[in-house]
Amino acid sequence: MKVPMLDLTEQYQELKAEILPALDEVMSKAHFILGDNVKKLEKDVAEYSNSKHGIGVANGSDALNISLLGCGVQPGDEVIVPSFTFFATAGAVARMGATPVFVDIDPKTFNIDPNEIEKAITPKTKAIIPVHLYGQMADMDRIKEIADKHNLAIIEDAAQAIGALYKGKKVGELGTTACYSFFPTKNLGAYGDAGMIISNDDEIAEKIRVLRVHGSKPKYYHHVLGYNSRLDELQAAILNVKFPHLNDWSDKRREKAETYTQLLQEMVGENVVTPFAEGHNHHVFHQYTIRVQKRDELQAYLKEQGVATMIYYPKPLHLQPVFAELGYKEGDLPETERAAQEAISLPMFPELKTEQQQYVVEKIREFYQKN
Repeated sequence: MKVPMLDLTEQYQELKAEILPALDEVMSKAHFILGDNVKKLEKDVAEYSNSKHGIGVANGSDALNISLLGCGVQPGDEVIVPSFTFFATAGAVARMGATPVFVDIDPKTFNIDPNEIEKAITPKTKAIIPVHLYGQMADMDRIKEIADKHNLAIIEDAAQAIGALYKGKKVGELGTTACYSFFPTKNLGAYGDAGMIISNDDEIAEKIRVLRVHGSKPKYYHHVLGYNSRLDELQAAILNVKFPHLNDWSDKRREKAETYTQLLQEMVGENVVTPFAEGHNHHVFHQYTIRVQKRDELQAYLKEQGVATMIYYPKPLHLQPVFAELGYKEGDLPETERAAQEAISLPMFPELKTEQQQYVVEKIREFYQKN
């Protein structure tokens, strides 16, 4: 049996009859930039996130870049980030001329550890970027308490967490801004790059709208250096078709996660640790990530058996060559470094079949019986 990490073909076939007319309508009207589809998606996603403003941008990385500018981060400032995340989180900070300050994670959730945040604050600290990794929100009460105490912006990196909840609160409700990615592999994915910033802050939202169009308002009058970063009208049309299905897809992801957890139960302990979800969180399982012993050997074995897996993330950001000048060394963030050696993500998408999951777990069991 072949089990892909992700298969979008079945989803497309189910939605094809809606997507193609939506694209044809855009082409027929020939309004390709910041048209009605973008406006509708911005409105719907903002409302879904219990936020006042949705601002479509070209991709999730730009959402982070522009949020940092919108929140007033400048060269020489410091921004606290987890090291166990995709490069864009810290790359956006460095691109501003600011310094990413890496802190360790909670070993149970893989999210930034609030206990480590306050230790890292200095007079130069301007913002915190909590990453809601794998689809579970970080400890936002603690993070907001720290941010309020030190007058810091909170920029939620929610690239993997649209639809997630923390104590009944949605992404964006507790942060200054929140950043979504609609990269094709995400829970709500476009057919190319796309992203969005959401916020309840009127002033920051207006600044972000200006920043996404070269910093101009009105057109051809530039008061700040901005970006050319607009959510594409064609991608917005696709996302408008897909958006009504998001909650159902999230429910199916949660069902698949529960199936994996049940199937893996007998192996939990010495070799396998299944995902931990805080009781107050609504986890949307962008990834189903386990901790295992002999991780690299297991991945190679599963590949031989036709099972695709992914390692998010094999080398922590604080140890990446591009950040060598910051002076971090091995051992500085022990939980992050341990996660980088143990974490492996199993196939996860709403259309994943139970028999495929059974096969995946059977092959994991086989590996540990042989090793």
